[in-house]
Amino acid sequence: MNWFRYVGPFAVLLVLGLVGHVTTASAAYPISSDPMRVKQTYLDMININGAWAAAEDTRTPLIVAVVDTGVDLTHPDLAGRLVDGVNLLQPGAKPYDDNGHGTNVAGIIVAAMNNDKGIAGIAPNARIMPIKALESDGTGDEAKLGEGIKYAVDHGAKIVVLSLGLNKYSAYLQGIVQYAEDRNVLLVAAVGNESTSVKYPAAYPSVLAVGGVSPDRTADPRSNYGPELDIMAPWDVYTTALGGGYQYQDGSSMAAPQVAGAAALVWGKYPGMSAFQVRSQLEQTAEDLMSPGWDTKTGYGLLNVQKALTEPYKQDRFEPNDTQAQAALLPAHTAIKASLSSGQDQDWYAIDTAYDGQLQFWLEPEESSAAGSIRLRVDSGETFVAGGDSSQPFTVNVRKGRTYIQLQGVDSARQTALNYALRTDFIIYTDPFEDNDKQYKAFALPERSQTLEGTFHQKGDVDWFSIYLEHSGTMRIKVTTDTGRIDPMLFIQKEGEKSLTYDQTGDGGMEITSQMDVLPGQYYIRVSNVKDYIEPITGEYTLDIDYTPKLIDPNEPNDKSYQATFAALNSGYEGVFSRNEDVDWFEFRLTKESLAQVSLTNLPTTRILYATLYDSSMKDLGTYQSTLGNTSLAFEKPLSSGTYYIKLRANQWFMSQMYRLQINSFVLISGYRDIENHWAQSTISEMTSEGIISGYGNYRFAPDQPVSRAEAATVLARALHLTKQRELRFSDVATSFWGYADIAKVVQAGIVDGYPNGTFGPNRGLTRMEMTQMVAKALGMSGKLRGNSPYPDVGETYWGVGIVKQMAADSWISGYPDGSFHPEDGATRAEFLTIVAKLLNR
Repeated sequence: MNWFRYVGPFAVLLVLGLVGHVTTASAAYPISSDPMRVKQTYLDMININGAWAAAEDTRTPLIVAVVDTGVDLTHPDLAGRLVDGVNLLQPGAKPYDDNGHGTNVAGIIVAAMNNDKGIAGIAPNARIMPIKALESDGTGDEAKLGEGIKYAVDHGAKIVVLSLGLNKYSAYLQGIVQYAEDRNVLLVAAVGNESTSVKYPAAYPSVLAVGGVSPDRTADPRSNYGPELDIMAPWDVYTTALGGGYQYQDGSSMAAPQVAGAAALVWGKYPGMSAFQVRSQLEQTAEDLMSPGWDTKTGYGLLNVQKALTEPYKQDRFEPNDTQAQAALLPAHTAIKASLSSGQDQDWYAIDTAYDGQLQFWLEPEESSAAGSIRLRVDSGETFVAGGDSSQPFTVNVRKGRTYIQLQGVDSARQTALNYALRTDFIIYTDPFEDNDKQYKAFALPERSQTLEGTFHQKGDVDWFSIYLEHSGTMRIKVTTDTGRIDPMLFIQKEGEKSLTYDQTGDGGMEITSQMDVLPGQYYIRVSNVKDYIEPITGEYTLDIDYTPKLIDPNEPNDKSYQATFAALNSGYEGVFSRNEDVDWFEFRLTKESLAQVSLTNLPTTRILYATLYDSSMKDLGTYQSTLGNTSLAFEKPLSSGTYYIKLRANQWFMSQMYRLQINSFVLISGYRDIENHWAQSTISEMTSEGIISGYGNYRFAPDQPVSRAEAATVLARALHLTKQRELRFSDVATSFWGYADIAKVVQAGIVDGYPNGTFGPNRGLTRMEMTQMVAKALGMSGKLRGNSPYPDVGETYWGVGIVKQMAADSWISGYPDGSFHPEDGATRAEFLTIVAKLLNR
């Protein structure tokens, strides 16, 4: 059995109408003088005084059936405002209210005006037919709801109010709603108060769905919303209560009877209108609250009863919409009627969808002839023609966002208007895990934590997933949804073992498992809607799988130095800490004096890792630690040959991921890690021992790195033991510059000079030609002009050709194997040091 409930003050309202006519019209209704009218501020928000002035006082009452918890039949402000009803729960008993909700609804619509008592109802021309279909706690089933609606329609009610709601689509109730609509009945319903999707019956396409606005004229954040929302009315009211009293109430169930009362006034003044026209008149006279036209949060806007009674009815309320820029925004679920004024007229509409999926269009021209056919074109380029039998919908694939459609008559020469009806619907996308409706079709997921989104796109849809775990660990599974129309259920089973089902919360709730210990094997997960909610759902669920493997440290036991795991150089080792006291020892060996580099990666950001280095005698050589938020720790240290140990520990155990340790070593030559086997190794070592050259302070000499002009000046000043210096006037060499003194010495010696623009370029790379010239000047060579250039890329017009000829002739310089010299290429630190060594050994 499927239960309806009004939630707190929430109520769903259906408004049905008795076909009738006004026999006699008289003066408009007077302004209310009721003593508690001052508390009914919501009436001022919907312009009720202007509406009463424009209404017509009819002698034939319009009957409103309230299908709810009953009505206080003895309330003094409802005296004379009721007609006979029915008690569907206790046949033969009167429909007395034992909850209060139905009485709240009735007073908003028909509380007697100007009777020196209480409040004023919106519709003096209405009478209430109380139909008790809900229990004293506000619950009821589908059968009683449907029976109540049908009773109201069959017994002459013009308007029926339903103060209840359900997230489930029901084919049975859809049929009851259609039963009422076929008898020219207007349907009005409250959307619900959960800040989620519109409830049924408000969500049925032909029902006028009402949301609530706060006193500041903004949508109350609790009011449900979506593509089914039509109109808004005030959220807060002051109305009749049980026992002849009055009370403040709020909710969309209090907004909906205001729209019902407005419909009664409109129908009373214009009895020839159809139910569809009354509904359309309320929508087209509503006041925009957000963007012009319809939107998902406020529908067509705030109810304005005065405008509904004074502005003329528009057969096509969407004009002007002749261009795409003027397109009228429509809900994805709606039914409208409009008109093309001629064969040249175009009607443009825009539809916003919250998901990828399919839009369906039912287009029915008023004329069934070929001349009355209408072409519907979607902005994606698809075109359809409706004419004759248009019972089948047009379906197009759409992306999340806005879709434009254009309507135009096929007969462009037509001079007369062509009326049409357009209905739209939306089908959500099929998620990428289908077809997975059976356990044997379960979609296989990887062994890790993950988040995925799915849909129930078809009737009876369920989604199966499987995950194969190779490691023991823990797992927690959670499913959430973005709509109240999904009441998610979780089913979990390890293959061959007992299953677990989680269904603790209700519509739109979250289902979450406890943290489960899991062993290796195949696990199945099923996500479904509750069994009664089998229809396709416009909405998504999110499945979160939080899996933490219990990793095994392959190096254990290594808690003592004598148990240390031998770590080969340049290889990786992984481990975890199973308890706070756990420590991991590793041993490595160096055969030569080397720079040892220790790297620890894949560290948890919430942990601190400590690494202590020891020599073979267990002397502490230093402790290093990572920082919170970082995933790595690295350090290096020069060590002589021998055996060394590293002890690792963490500030707190972790087993969710494995750290990675790698130890690399670089043989140190003269304190450098990067000159072993280099062609200039001996020269670099010799010059370093003599204090002529040094590295970069990080055990690196960088022999193949370009030498700067400042570095070259420093090497020459030291190699030649220059002492005299003069003040420099280069704009880019300040006295604080590290090489200032040495540059001054070589400039004083005439070995090098600056550039014509007054700069020296201390950090500029030295070219091979500049290097050759500096050494030549140190040797006192001025160059020679006779003879041919020894290199094809040093021509006779090159500025340094004389120096190159002399230096090459005396074997100070040499070119490349191909015979070239590359004078403008940068000289490396090794090349410069080698030529300086020749200078010293001259």
